[in-house]
Amino acid sequence: MKDSNALRKVDLSIEFCGLEFQNPFLLASGPATARREAIERAFDAGWGGAVTKLTGLKTRPSPHPYIAALTFEGKKIGLENVDSIIFHAEDLFPVIKGLKKKYPDKILIANITGNTDASSWQKVAKKMQDAGADMLELNLSCPLTEEERAVGATIGQDPKLTREIVKWVKEVTHIPVMVKLTSNVTDITSIARAAEEGGADALSAINTVLSFVGIDLKKMEPRISVGGMSAFGGYSGPAIKPIALRCVAQAAKSTKLPISGVGGISTWEDAVEFFMAGASTVQLCTAVMFKGHRIIDRLKDGVSDYLREKGFDSIKDIVGRVLPKLTSIEKLDFIYRVIPQVDISECTKCGLCHLACRDAGYEAIELDEEKLPIVNEERCGSCGLCSQVCPARAISLEPRR
Repeated sequence: MKDSNALRKVDLSIEFCGLEFQNPFLLASGPATARREAIERAFDAGWGGAVTKLTGLKTRPSPHPYIAALTFEGKKIGLENVDSIIFHAEDLFPVIKGLKKKYPDKILIANITGNTDASSWQKVAKKMQDAGADMLELNLSCPLTEEERAVGATIGQDPKLTREIVKWVKEVTHIPVMVKLTSNVTDITSIARAAEEGGADALSAINTVLSFVGIDLKKMEPRISVGGMSAFGGYSGPAIKPIALRCVAQAAKSTKLPISGVGGISTWEDAVEFFMAGASTVQLCTAVMFKGHRIIDRLKDGVSDYLREKGFDSIKDIVGRVLPKLTSIEKLDFIYRVIPQVDISECTKCGLCHLACRDAGYEAIELDEEKLPIVNEERCGSCGLCSQVCPARAISLEPRR
């Protein structure tokens, strides 16, 4: 007889701000949504929605090249970009209108910007609403140009300005309004609450992180080189996932708004973590830039299999599931301890646990004559480092009190 969970039907659709998403996976605003043809291919591939490239009341080009990768031990772990393109609302109007006509069941979200006056935000918002956008995403967080820091990220760092702009947009629109938060702020919860007080229907977190990805040591110039010159840019990709995950959890614990998780999501496992941290939908950009639209199948299949294996029927069953387990450090159990247990059959005798414990731990692991690790429980400080550096996953942590 087959396992009942193996036969369980899983529903990947999700209701978000009153909108029905076929699945929770969206293309985030960025290069992957800069062209109508790219969005169409994504929809044909099975993505649930897309957030358009930034639009406002004026156009702006981008310097070239505008992308450089950060590499760690031979693997690309993220991208810095100085992509500063803004599309004019008039130009994006027919694009949104055409996409909604061709794909009425897909969710299309317009990412918009304005100045520090009500009329600029309201004009763009109404234009995108009239074009047929299902939702607006207010870009209060882009960290790139000086102008954007003045009317984008700076707003996203000021609770009063955030609250005010959300109110302006809500005054003239009837579609849901989502505020995109920045991690480049001392306290993201104050901004999240300000957006909620202004009438926001949802939050998305996070935008790129202001960065300087590196220097070409041969040329002695920045990695993103525009004729030998460069600027600080926005960093994205797997390396910012812990920051994004933290921001999503903080926003979820401090407001009652639904959240769209953005930042460092590359796999179905990443997506599940964001759901458990409080997100109902997730947005991807860098992963698509690295691997293309085809990753949607792995995302959907992976999440479906996980839900089925755990006995859940839909994504909403796991949204925010980990939030009750997050508290402040001083409230943790300081009596709780763990002791490393080595599975000798899995150990590769690499010695990394010994080196890590000797040079950055408690000198509690020695190697026997066969180079197998032996744990001195009396010396062990329960830090858990050995289990994290073990490439064979041969070390588990056994709870003790």
